[in-house]
Amino acid sequence: MPPTFAVFAGADATILNTEPLVTSNKARRARGLPERTGPDERPLRWDPLRPQRLAAPVTVYVEQFSAHPLEADAARLYGPPDGYVDRAGTFHRARTGPHDVPVYEVRLEPGDGFYPMPYMAVQADGRPWEGDEADPFGPPDRVRQPFFPDPSRLFEEIDRLHPGDDGLSSHLSRLADFHFYRATPPGGYTQGLPAERRTDVGEGAIPPEIRGRDYYPYRPAHLLRLPSRRILATVTNAVATALGRGGYDGALWLEGSPIVEETAYWLGLVVDTTVPIVACASQRPHGAVGNDGDRNIIDAVDYLVSRVWSDGDGRDTLGAVVLQDQQILAARAVQKGDARPGGYVVTGGDGGVLGTISRRSRVNVSWRPVHRHTWRSTVRLTELPETVTGVARVASGGVEGVTVTVRDPGGRLTEASIPSVTITKYGHYVEAETDPDAATEVAVMAQIERNLRAYPLAGFVAEGTAPYGSMNESSEAALRVATLSGMPVVKVGRGNAHGFVDHTYAPLAIAGSNLTATKARLLLIACLLRFGALPPAADPSNPTAAEVRAVRAALDRFQEVFDTH
Repeated sequence: MPPTFAVFAGADATILNTEPLVTSNKARRARGLPERTGPDERPLRWDPLRPQRLAAPVTVYVEQFSAHPLEADAARLYGPPDGYVDRAGTFHRARTGPHDVPVYEVRLEPGDGFYPMPYMAVQADGRPWEGDEADPFGPPDRVRQPFFPDPSRLFEEIDRLHPGDDGLSSHLSRLADFHFYRATPPGGYTQGLPAERRTDVGEGAIPPEIRGRDYYPYRPAHLLRLPSRRILATVTNAVATALGRGGYDGALWLEGSPIVEETAYWLGLVVDTTVPIVACASQRPHGAVGNDGDRNIIDAVDYLVSRVWSDGDGRDTLGAVVLQDQQILAARAVQKGDARPGGYVVTGGDGGVLGTISRRSRVNVSWRPVHRHTWRSTVRLTELPETVTGVARVASGGVEGVTVTVRDPGGRLTEASIPSVTITKYGHYVEAETDPDAATEVAVMAQIERNLRAYPLAGFVAEGTAPYGSMNESSEAALRVATLSGMPVVKVGRGNAHGFVDHTYAPLAIAGSNLTATKARLLLIACLLRFGALPPAADPSNPTAAEVRAVRAALDRFQEVFDTH
């Protein structure tokens, strides 16, 4: 039996995105519409061909030796054609004249799959389509979606249309079976979808979906929708539930290239599974010139089936990885650096490239990370308590503990429990006063107050000097107030720091190791779900020695996780 993999659609996924469907000049000529022209105002030489399905069988005649300019050079090696087409376009089994063209007779069937053909559609009012929108900057109901609603269409097109090194197609279906999930998809069914038309793993009809709630696209740009932090619960539950059923040999997560690094790291922290998780993105849309996403998916499946990730008991030893440009990158240490193939960089200065995949699909792993992940993670979903204690402002003006439900009775992560973690950044030459205090840092102090009134689980990531994580005096003072108000603070070096934050520079904070601020934020969110808020001081600006010791003891639990994950 071939292996079976769960494939999840994530938000803003260029890898699940196509170039605009533009009405072809063939269709424009047929309808008497002006043709698309080039800079010289002449009609474009060719129409782009888009994968489409035949509605009925058709016979076509393909000119012999037209698949390659040097086929005819080896004509002696070829068998005879199926027949000939004369100047009038009539097919004959035998040659009828010196100008007849030798051809192959091909019967195309709807069941063959997609065929690239000119795009013939026009708008309801007869105008040609020029892009995603019926009119520029129009409302949502005047826009087409360029994103696929789930990965099934993408996998079918890759399998059908792209020959490999061996000249064959069906790259993916030769290797494995796939089940598709719409976790946080980039495309949605705004008019709903009957159950019988679903192509993902799901039961029942899909009700009308809303942009920014049920799906998350970035095109057209003025209708961009990004998922909130609470969607981390949706992501966690979708992957954990699917893999928890058993029967899957691995998981593939597809998401937008700027954010895939964060989701991959999060999944590696919280999903309790022994099978591998690999994430892919694309710098260019599916079908575009130089598209890298299709190859990344093929490489990801090669990685999953290779079992190079496995220990002697069949358990994943690499944790969640991002597979881009033939490199296997540790999710903890990868970052998008540029919008081009090869544009991913390794953070932290101590490695991060776990292995490579050759052009001929040979998978090689050169080192294995020691950081805890998935089935070894101490913040995985199955280790999270049902409830933790948060902090909240009370009517009297003080702060008291409140109960936060982390997991529902079914063990699923609750959206309401996802903590609010704010990133604050230090740049030099910012001190406003000669004797600054916490009140100078208006944004931090305001966020502390907002957290106490709205977010019982909250914290801060302080991106300071590299690699120490040091901040200016007023920031340090404000962040101490946050810590003593129940909100842990993680210190990291700014940018892609290659060194480690030393504990010396974080006496009342968590040393963030060599994590970037975005990765430290995710790990702090997971820690807050595991441990809850810190014990608040009665007066955060003037704590007692006992209160400071209690806070430091609580921070030690966070620190242990940051040292090992």
